[in-house]
Amino acid sequence: MIGIREKIACTAASPPVVGRFAPSPTGALHFGSLVTAVGSYCLAKSAGGLWLVRMEDLDGPRVVAGAATAILSTLEALGLHWDGEVLYQSQRTANYEAALERLRQAGHVFPCACSRKEVLASAPHRGEEGPIYAGNCRNGLPPDREARAWRMRVPHQTVAFRDCLGGHHQQCLASEVGDFVLRRADGLFAYQLAVVVDDAECGVNQVVRGADLLSSTPRQIYLHHCLGYAVPCYAHLPLVMAANGEKVSKRHGTVALDGSNGGKLIWQALRFLGQMAPEALQTASAVEVLEWGVAHFDATQVPKDGAGCQGHVTSVE
Repeated sequence: MIGIREKIACTAASPPVVGRFAPSPTGALHFGSLVTAVGSYCLAKSAGGLWLVRMEDLDGPRVVAGAATAILSTLEALGLHWDGEVLYQSQRTANYEAALERLRQAGHVFPCACSRKEVLASAPHRGEEGPIYAGNCRNGLPPDREARAWRMRVPHQTVAFRDCLGGHHQQCLASEVGDFVLRRADGLFAYQLAVVVDDAECGVNQVVRGADLLSSTPRQIYLHHCLGYAVPCYAHLPLVMAANGEKVSKRHGTVALDGSNGGKLIWQALRFLGQMAPEALQTASAVEVLEWGVAHFDATQVPKDGAGCQGHVTSVE
């Protein structure tokens, strides 16, 4: 298993780091998302790498008109300039369909006729994010039933990985997640498939995101494995929590950028990530604070809120 230091800073023989920030345009940028943007930017740029931006706008009903433009404007105002063009998942459904077809041909997926109510009623137990699918359609659709969704057929294997920041993590897909959906009953592709295809096809090899996505990482590593993609390095940042103990989200308020507080916002994000940015930088410009962050970012000082990075699949004993 590759060591933490080797995965955060590229060696001479390593490919260039390609990181990314992938917000959902369901509202304006909030502080929790800003922390992820700053962390992913600093880790990529401090290694001399690229930083991409992707809009995860697949779930059309949840997308807020103008939110993507507002997020991009905020990033630019804060000096968080991305490399290349912004990727929009809504424009890449053909890529996801092609990946799903490859999985079909390899026997990794199966059609499922079960409603959510049926899944709940037949679940053997609760898993990481809800009821475990009981496998009702694993060996074929019941008579007179049509497929509602496509599910990934997961084996009794453990996915083990080491996070660039938090250490070892492992998960048995069959007992902790079950056969998971790749294409939903409403025809939309699931996040798990889209994010894997996007990262692989864009050359992303460093995925820095919030610890709330830690439990998704084993599924994504397994999908990378089944599709023949290289597994990226994963790093999960601590979550920004609201006063009531919930993860900060758009309903807790957006980043209030008034043209003069950009430097302080970046400074606050760096401090949250354990980086001892000097007090004097609170009054500096956003670009100056960000330059300090890239030059001085110390991954060992990031609070350890999650675990998990270079992934591999091993058989359960």
